[in-house]
Amino acid sequence: MKYSALILAAGLVACGSLGRNPSQSPVVRPGEVTDFEVLYGQNCSGCHGVEGQGGLTAPISSPVYLAIVDNATIRRVVELGRAGTTMPPFGHIAGGLLTEAQIDVIVSGIREHWAGPGTLGNHKPPEYVSSHSGDSVHGHEVYATFCSSCHGSDGRGGQAGSIVNSSYLALVSDQHLRTVIITGVPALGAPDWRSDVPGKVMTDADVTDVVAWLTAHRQPLPAQVNNSGGSE
Repeated sequence: MKYSALILAAGLVACGSLGRNPSQSPVVRPGEVTDFEVLYGQNCSGCHGVEGQGGLTAPISSPVYLAIVDNATIRRVVELGRAGTTMPPFGHIAGGLLTEAQIDVIVSGIREHWAGPGTLGNHKPPEYVSSHSGDSVHGHEVYATFCSSCHGSDGRGGQAGSIVNSSYLALVSDQHLRTVIITGVPALGAPDWRSDVPGKVMTDADVTDVVAWLTAHRQPLPAQVNNSGGSE
């Protein structure tokens, strides 16, 4: 009888805890989360870093990146992902888990947290998307001037790693290469387009041409998806 009473009492306590007023401990469904820190931490930080500094990804917190990319582009990348790269789609429309409202929170939060108006001074960065085809021959000359001191005379590595490695080039798009040449990669100590050579900045054409030289090293792999499109 005593054991029965104890079991009954325990059951009543458990029922009481389960029957608490929902307003005291509201259940927030995944689609209702609207906090930028939570959404970014759960969906973006694994690849882009806690502070968005990147590594093998675009440094989305860089003021340079946010100066060359508009919100529509960021939103499109988050929602639809980038085919042929490691960037998956996060929007419901493409099979992801985030609502349109949550994607808006991420896009606006990235700019609100990390954009630095005026940080570029009088420097105008190259355009995010190239407007013309590159010249790989001139690109080799550009590479020798701006990049070889770190990546080696042939691009196969020196102080920094190889950027003509076939596995690396298979994982990144032409647009990714252009983006990180302009923005640099702060997490890896790579400078932006202004800082490779003291007192000398890369022009828009320089960036376009060095990307053409790099992509000329890309070797087709079995079942490889075309990586020439605009991807991060």
